[in-house]
Amino acid sequence: MEEKSFSVNDLLEVLKRRKWSFVAPFLLALIITATVTIMLPPIYKSTATILIEEQEIPQNYVMTTVTSFAEQRLQMINQRIMSATRLQEIIDRFNLYADLKDKESREEIIDRMREDIHLQPVDVDVIDQRTGRPTTATIAFTLSYEGKNDPAKVQQVANILTSFYLEENLKVRKKQVTEASEFFAEEMNKVKNTLVELEGGIADFKKRHMEALPELLPMMTQKQMNVDLSLERLGEQLHSLRERESTLLADLVVTPSLHDYQKDEIEDMKIRLAQLQTVYTDTYPEVQKLKNTIADLEQQKAKPSRAGLYAAETPDNPAFISLSSQLASVQSEIKSLQAQYAQLEAAKIVTDKNIAAVPANERDYQSLDNERRNNQRKYDDLMGKLQEAKVAQGLENDQKGERFTLIDPPITPEKPYKPNRLLILLVGLVLGVGAGIGIVALNEVSDDSIRDTFRIHHNPLLPVLAVIPEIVSPSEALLLSRRKKAVLGVSVVVLIMGATAIQLFVMDYQVMWIKLMRHLG
Repeated sequence: MEEKSFSVNDLLEVLKRRKWSFVAPFLLALIITATVTIMLPPIYKSTATILIEEQEIPQNYVMTTVTSFAEQRLQMINQRIMSATRLQEIIDRFNLYADLKDKESREEIIDRMREDIHLQPVDVDVIDQRTGRPTTATIAFTLSYEGKNDPAKVQQVANILTSFYLEENLKVRKKQVTEASEFFAEEMNKVKNTLVELEGGIADFKKRHMEALPELLPMMTQKQMNVDLSLERLGEQLHSLRERESTLLADLVVTPSLHDYQKDEIEDMKIRLAQLQTVYTDTYPEVQKLKNTIADLEQQKAKPSRAGLYAAETPDNPAFISLSSQLASVQSEIKSLQAQYAQLEAAKIVTDKNIAAVPANERDYQSLDNERRNNQRKYDDLMGKLQEAKVAQGLENDQKGERFTLIDPPITPEKPYKPNRLLILLVGLVLGVGAGIGIVALNEVSDDSIRDTFRIHHNPLLPVLAVIPEIVSPSEALLLSRRKKAVLGVSVVVLIMGATAIQLFVMDYQVMWIKLMRHLG
């Protein structure tokens, strides 16, 4: 079956015939859209642009102890500022969401405020100086707040939030550098205390092993050699003195200690008696007297002396005295050499013991000394890091490090950010037109009435007897032409209004981006 092609005239006839089916939904959609547009409260938006500036002093000269990236630190700051306590303070201070306090809970109001706060990073493509590869870096961010009805209050809230971000960034960076300095100082004190304990342990070790320290080994070895040589020399001297002592004792044994003066007198008397006997006889008085004297002397010599039984005889023989004196000198020298030999042997024992203890002492001392050296290196390293941390702390205190700079403060908005009433009206207009056309098409499709020759011609149950052409008067032709021009004009107006609304919708974001690039460039 051949399909019928619709012309503009057919469409106009349908609209004319179904005009109320089109007008009713169109007006209803337009009224609803206008009502919604009027009832929606104006939403104002105040935006601040904050630039993330790099450290002024090159990092080759001063290294900061803040190692987190700007994006990471920004998210940390955002989480702190978005805490329920902070937001509740702002809500109470400016009496925000007063119309919702009786309808929603405190948590729901805080969540609504979080939705009204927007943090948008501004990323650009840069070349990483460390790797030389292209990467994306956050050079700035925008912070905005949306609120109803009161643009001045919206600007104040945005200003408070902006100050919070700026202050929190300084606080976070100062806290990080301060904690780094305190950490290094605390660790350095611990290592210093350990060093003091090790120094005390080494001093005590040296005190306990004063004569067996490893550095004294050459001196102890030389001392050992000297002791051995001295012992050998003393041994030779003792051997010589003992031989001398033996000789003196042998000579002293055969030498009487007392000189026999009576024997000499008796011998002299006997010689004199022999001389007298050559001249006189035995009866001569002088001879008799001399014999009696000799007999008395011999009798006295034969009797032991009473004093000799109780007291030692004092030697009076010069030879005996000389030998005794030499023997006493030799024996005294022997005793002196023996004492020296005993001292040297004791010193040798001590020296040998100290030399034997050197390896163990050296191992223990080396262990203590290595531990002290390691802690000293650790202390020096911590000292250097502490100095760097203090320099970084001064850098942050003077705000010479990476920082947030407000380049576009929040201003009081002059017009609502949303709703876009023109766009809503245009959308309502389009929806009304669509709804009207849809209802007209639905009514037309569901209507079985015969309104033209096409249906009669193609209906076998209805034979065609004749066809009367449409006769259009000049006035009707003029009216029809005006209607076509009106429809065309309305269509053009609708298209222009839609394009204008879309253009206005896009221009808001273009203006904001151009302002940001102007500040950054």
